[in-house]
Amino acid sequence: MQQYFDSELEKASNSYLMSLTVALVGLPFPIVNLIATIIFFLAHRKATSHFVRWHCMQSLLTQIPTFFINSALFWWTVSILFLDASWSIGYFVYLTIVLLFNIIELIATIFTAIEVRKGTDVRWIVYAQLTDRLCRKG
Repeated sequence: MQQYFDSELEKASNSYLMSLTVALVGLPFPIVNLIATIIFFLAHRKATSHFVRWHCMQSLLTQIPTFFINSALFWWTVSILFLDASWSIGYFVYLTIVLLFNIIELIATIFTAIEVRKGTDVRWIVYAQLTDRLCRKG
């Protein structure tokens, strides 16, 4: 296993924890979490450690589908509450799917942050290959 400096482990781990913290603050507005993750990524994209850059990129990539899934639910809910849309079975099915997706992502994010802080290179199934392509060593 490759050795990393403690500060590198902390920064890489914080890329995941930051998304959780911001999610709690900006919960009703999905864009807040995505913007905060982008800012954190931009602040660390020129980090000397590939480990830190790689995990900032993976964290950012995991937030993109979450943003779209949560935004769809947000706007559907707004249309029900303030426009002429009505409650439907489809809405509650989608709400359930979004809640399950967010719970799974929450658990995976916490697990990843803990393991990355220990120096373990956690690779999310779909996102790791894309992260490898976007964040080359060098």
